Amino acid sequence: MPIYEYACMKCEEHFEELVRSGEQVVTCPSCGAAKVLRQFSAFAVHGASVKPSFASGSGGGGCCGGGCGCGH
Repeated sequence: MPIYEYACMKCEEHFEELVRSGEQVVTCPSCGAAKVLRQFSAFAVHGASVKPSFASGSGGGGCCGGGCGCGH
């Protein structure tokens, strides 16, 4: 069972969730919203030849800086 990282599109909370199936509905633990965006996790690229930009220490952004991909 994979653990995915999510960002809430309502309150911008970032959280992790253990997902048991692809049909499981994930809601934000802070506000309860169901509109969440699954993030590209560092664990997902383990073993990949391309290093994610956040791992290089080049700065980041977070949600307000646009680095999380949630559109804010």
